Amino acid sequence: MATPPPPHGPHPYAQPPGQPPMGPYVPQQPAGPYAPQQPAGPYGQQQPTGPYAPQQPAAPYAQQPAGPYAPQQPAGPYAPPGHPAPAQAPYGYPQQPHPHAQPGPVGCQFCGAQPAVQATVRGHQGILYVMRFLSRSGVFCRSCGLATYREMSAKTLWQGWWSPLSVVITPITLLVNLGPRSRFHALAAPVGGFRPSLDPGKPLLRRPETLLILIPLALLALALTVLFVIGLFADDSHSEPLTTGAGQGKAQTLAVGDCVRNDADWPDQDLRAVDCGSADAQYKVSRRLDAPEQHCAGGDYLAALEYSPDGATTSCLTPVR
Repeated sequence: MATPPPPHGPHPYAQPPGQPPMGPYVPQQPAGPYAPQQPAGPYGQQQPTGPYAPQQPAAPYAQQPAGPYAPQQPAGPYAPPGHPAPAQAPYGYPQQPHPHAQPGPVGCQFCGAQPAVQATVRGHQGILYVMRFLSRSGVFCRSCGLATYREMSAKTLWQGWWSPLSVVITPITLLVNLGPRSRFHALAAPVGGFRPSLDPGKPLLRRPETLLILIPLALLALALTVLFVIGLFADDSHSEPLTTGAGQGKAQTLAVGDCVRNDADWPDQDLRAVDCGSADAQYKVSRRLDAPEQHCAGGDYLAALEYSPDGATTSCLTPVR
């Protein structure tokens, strides 16, 4: 009985029908731009290539629209199968905005209107030895900023004077608030808010709280007046010379040869003339210095100028015992 031939031909290493030839002796096809084009379709027609070739879908589903109006697909574990999630930043960190990106306009934090400006309005309260430093920061439009400035400054005018240090801190706080006030006045009228802006109300100088500033000013003026009067009387009591002698309103004029007694303690002088033979006599007017080169003798005292006839000559007082 004859052996049937192998299923793939007489040679055991022959290629199956319909398969391309393989092996080291297969003739190589030329490659490059001059290689013969193989038909790509079932009828041997050449398929167009280049930028005008028709785009073929790359998936069994229809191509999804792209661009800013394309529907957004959910990302994460709930995304539908077949739609990849958007690319995430490496290591799970969120995407950061571009460093040169321009921020959009910011609206007022109270009403959302524009234009608005970042500012800080301050206030102060003083209660005996306790003080409170207040501030309100944020983005304000013109109306909301002026309303905040006038409210906090008006409260500071009547709440900020009632401690020792607050007398100094309150004026500084009011001066600092002039900076935000000028920035609010420089803004245009607010527009485009999601609710009405705050009402600025009356100007600060037309509010009743402003009149309360007269109280600390009046107290300060009163304190200065009292200190001035006390100083004036104290100066008069120390500068008043004890030279009236026997309660007289004017110092006695002493002549050369008169005997006097000093009822005060040196260097103060309260000289009065007495009899030279009495026990009250302490000094005797020995001479009067009429020229700058003249001097009293050693141990003598100098009488004050008001005891001389002309009020400008010094007399020498020589002790009599």
